[in-house]
Amino acid sequence: MAGAEESAGRQSELEPVVSLVDVLEEDEELENEACAVLGGSDSEKCSYSQGSVKRQALYACSTCTPEGEEPAGICLACSYECHGSHKLFELYTKRNFRCDCGNSKFKNLECKLFPDKAKVNSGNKYNDNFFGLYCICKRPYPDPEDEIPDEMIQCVVCEDWFHGRHLGAVPPESGDFQEMVCQACMERCSFLWAYAAQLAVTKVSPEDDGLVLNVDGTGDQEVLKPENGAHQDSALKEDLPDRRRDVATEVQAEQNSEPCASSSSALGLQTALKNQSLNTEPQSGCRLEALKATQFVKKDTATYWPPNWRSKLCTCQECMKMYGELDVLFLTDEHDTVLAYENKGKSDQAADRRDPLMDTLSSMNRVQQVELICEYNDLKTELKDYLKRFADEGTVVKREDIQQFFEEFQSKKRRRVDGMQYYCS
Repeated sequence: MAGAEESAGRQSELEPVVSLVDVLEEDEELENEACAVLGGSDSEKCSYSQGSVKRQALYACSTCTPEGEEPAGICLACSYECHGSHKLFELYTKRNFRCDCGNSKFKNLECKLFPDKAKVNSGNKYNDNFFGLYCICKRPYPDPEDEIPDEMIQCVVCEDWFHGRHLGAVPPESGDFQEMVCQACMERCSFLWAYAAQLAVTKVSPEDDGLVLNVDGTGDQEVLKPENGAHQDSALKEDLPDRRRDVATEVQAEQNSEPCASSSSALGLQTALKNQSLNTEPQSGCRLEALKATQFVKKDTATYWPPNWRSKLCTCQECMKMYGELDVLFLTDEHDTVLAYENKGKSDQAADRRDPLMDTLSSMNRVQQVELICEYNDLKTELKDYLKRFADEGTVVKREDIQQFFEEFQSKKRRRVDGMQYYCS
């Protein structure tokens, strides 16, 4: 017996001890994550009737549209109703997408929720994610052959997912940035480099290694820093509007009052101009043009952006035209962010979430309410006493222990009910 008890003791030491609070907190965390991703999507109705949904949870069905076939995406409701037993790839969320379920891309499947669909959705955009492949390495996630622990980050522009180590720049801590723009999208949307020098979480300045650019309408070209900082300052000031020339003069006066390197003088001027360009409306009416007047660095890396960075983008007529040509008009919409979608999902779920006990009580008469509350108190007392034995003995509560408790509790309840005597007056 002593050997058995000793073995049981060692076993209990090896098994992790999980408290009820731990379980409840873990359940709440998982529920909040589910609400964030799924809360903004309808789990019962196909989203096709809504047209191209601004942002929704999406899935790809490997059973119906395997690699080699045309890519297709399905909404949350169709993933449950039409593809419940199929192999699905979870795509998290995508913007401006219309459900494909049952259209011409599905050879042998008709949508059960909304069968009357067009053959194709020409406005949808697809990538390798729809076949379960991600990043520039085109690997699945999770990848059974990849032993390196790495976080996957979604690009806000192309909406592909990337390994942190494949982005050309070490990602900041996850809580330090809200959105990421991958290398390829930074190359395609090169205007963002002018903003990155001031806004990006890991700021890119002319002091960094990389190609120093001055994009003033003449195209990207390497700019050599003159050895004489004063010469650079005067050259800059000749082209500055009056208001910005005043800032340059003030910065130069401050720097002349104490010894400093000429490169620091140029950097101080550029920083002041950038701050002014971002926080005030320039005389030209274009915030981007004001930023382009200063030097910035273009590198072959991804960039990481803080909350509300989109509000700093210029929305003048010319910039809006450029966004349209690059198909990135969504960058001017702060409600397009995944964070905005997640917050909406959490808010909607919180409004719909009701306490089942309170719902049950409200449907009962007073006698039934008193009986239910008494039963609840009996259950709470007996469960507390039952769990206390495990705490006193230092043993782990297992699933079978909880099952045994409820079986015994139900048995006691039946005996109490069977033993009652009823009288008629």
